[in-house]
Parts: sequence; C-alpha cells; structure tokens
Amino acid sequence: MLTQPTIEKLHAMRLSAMARAFLEQTANPNMAQLSFEERFGLIVDQQMTEMEDRRMQSRLKSAKLRLSATVEDLDFRPSRNMDRSMIMSLAQNQWVRSHQNILVTGPTGAGKSYLGCALAQKACRDGHTTVYQRLPRLLNELAVARHDGRYHKLMAPLIKCEVLLLDDLLIAPISRNDQRELLEIVEERYDRKSTIVTSQLPIKAWHDSMEDPTLADAILDRLVHNAHKVNLDGDSMRKIKTTLDRKTKPVTQ
Repeated sequence: MLTQPTIEKLHAMRLSAMARAFLEQTANPNMAQLSFEERFGLIVDQQMTEMEDRRMQSRLKSAKLRLSATVEDLDFRPSRNMDRSMIMSLAQNQWVRSHQNILVTGPTGAGKSYLGCALAQKACRDGHTTVYQRLPRLLNELAVARHDGRYHKLMAPLIKCEVLLLDDLLIAPISRNDQRELLEIVEERYDRKSTIVTSQLPIKAWHDSMEDPTLADAILDRLVHNAHKVNLDGDSMRKIKTTLDRKTKPVTQ
C-alpha cells in the first residue's frame, strides 16, 4: 500500500494536517461515497484551517495584549452606556479596513482596557496585525531609545501594524517632548492605519492636559478625525467582579 509513504512525504513537506486528514479518510468507510475531488478538497481544507489557526496564534502572541478579552465576553448591562449594536458593528473590522480610529473613555475600572483589547483581539482573529502598548511606559521607552540607538527599531512595529492599541492616554499630563513622540506615531499612522486609544479623561479635556497647545492641536486632529467614540459609564467592573466572586465563593468551615 502507498498510504505510509504518502503520509511520510506529507510530513516531510510540513503538511501534517493533510496527513491526519488523509489517515482519517482511509479509516472512514463512508468516505468512499465521495468523489476524489470532494475527498481531496476536504483534505486541503483541513490543512488551510490549521495554517490559518497558526497564523492567528502568531498574531495574538506578537500583539502582547494586556488582557485576554473577547467581544463575545463583553458585559452590555445598561448602566455601562455601551451600545451593543455599535460594538458588534465595530467587531466586523470595517473601521480597520477604512483606517479609522476608536477612542474609548470612562472612569477608572469602567472596562476601557478590556474593550480595547477585545476589539484588538477580534482584529487579530480576522487577520490584522496588532500591537498593544500602555502609553506612559511607551513614552518612557521612546525617550530612552533616542539615546541608545533603539529608537527606529522600537518605532517600526508601532507604525507598521494595522491596529495599534494605546492604553491609558493622559493618565497624567504629558510633557512637550512626550507630545512630540506621540505626534510622530499618530502622524505616521494617520489615514494609513488604525489606532485604539483609551483614556480616563473625556475627549474634550485632552487638549488642556497637554503642555504644548500647538502640538495638542496636531495630535487631536489626527486622532479624533474619523474616530468612533465610546464613552463608558457605571461602577468599576473590578469591584463588580470582586463582589460576584465573593457571592459565588463556597463557604468553608
């Protein structure tokens, strides 16, 4: 029989999913009812599915998302002021294909980072390269990188990725130098790539929290233009989760 040599050749070509599908078909007598084209199509489909899954896992690993969040697990309770239809529409990723931004604001613990990570994770699942950065840490790293030769290496993935998630914008006022770094990023991405920004401050307060008003104008023009805005309300989701965990925790003697 030629089965074993064929399996070995498939493995040698790194087509392990095709090899498994071929073995499964040989062990399933019902497959004899299908034509050669149909059986071969099923084998190719299994290989393609595995390849796409590996690529997705690679994108998720490279993204380094802060939270393991998915749009399927979002909490749409009315008090959060999160429009389900809007979020589900964003989850289709037309905003990514159109090079638009998403700005998520709300108080501490409202779930801004979770929503941002959930939308970024969905973009990864749908084939888009994504990078997560907590902005205060990133600005510090860029300042150091300008002096030790790593600047261009650090900037490259921020500019090239299809979706950049900048978490915690203006958690503290940013300096003129930090504004220049931020402007460099948003300028390179404007109308070419998509950016998600989360912030505790409402958008109308962003300008006054930046040291240089001219740079602030330039940054906001590139971030706010063609951006989808989500303003979350409600109690801290961390406190809610803690309360629920306590209620469901079994009583021990």
